[in-house]
Amino acid sequence: MTETNNTKEKVIQNEMMDRPVVEAGVLNFMRTRQSEFPAPLKALEDYAHENRVPVIPHETAVFLDFLLSIKQPKKILEIGMAIGFSGSLMVYGHPERTLDTIDRYDKMIEAAKLNFKKLGVADRVTIHEGDAKDVLPSLTDTYDFALLDSAKAKYFDFFPLIMDRLEVGGILMIDDIFQGGTVFNELDTIRKRVRKIHKKLNLLLEEIVGHPNLKTSVLPLGDGVLLVEKIDETDFSYLLEKNF
Repeated sequence: MTETNNTKEKVIQNEMMDRPVVEAGVLNFMRTRQSEFPAPLKALEDYAHENRVPVIPHETAVFLDFLLSIKQPKKILEIGMAIGFSGSLMVYGHPERTLDTIDRYDKMIEAAKLNFKKLGVADRVTIHEGDAKDVLPSLTDTYDFALLDSAKAKYFDFFPLIMDRLEVGGILMIDDIFQGGTVFNELDTIRKRVRKIHKKLNLLLEEIVGHPNLKTSVLPLGDGVLLVEKIDETDFSYLLEKNF
């Protein structure tokens, strides 16, 4: 496993990891009192958190593992691989599952390859190197589960492309939608460098939550989770016309 950046850059990149959206006591219980993962996964999780690598927090990881035990997906799509923790979590111990995962950062890809190999899941993981906006239209498979955990300003752009690859009945889990709760603040209170993220996340929530052709649920896990079930073959490419 390798470092992904220097300490100062990691803290800036992961600032929202320090702004939970639930009360501190509840957060502590969810992060410290729930079951731990098998030793190889726990070691990778601990490394990521200790080194400020942007992976899902423990409470979100536990929920993801629980959700997949119910859904029992066979073909999984992930956008935002990082060092491979969430991808490994989704296929480790489940030989019936395969994973297509997308990332564009060389250091992350290098680390993830080593981790997938170390965990013994590399033969069931296909890494697509590049920007998701280019990779997603090139995919020919369909998936019964997808995890979106990448650049927040691009979630809205990626959504129609992901839904095109998701099977009816499939579930899309979108991580980090609350920006530490600031997503609901007035735009002029948001720092200029993150205003695009603020606008795009609000646009995503406005268009998706409550959509008549989707079943959705919002959960206060980590920095917020949005669950989306595809219930029919609605074409969501029209959303790109509302882009800015």
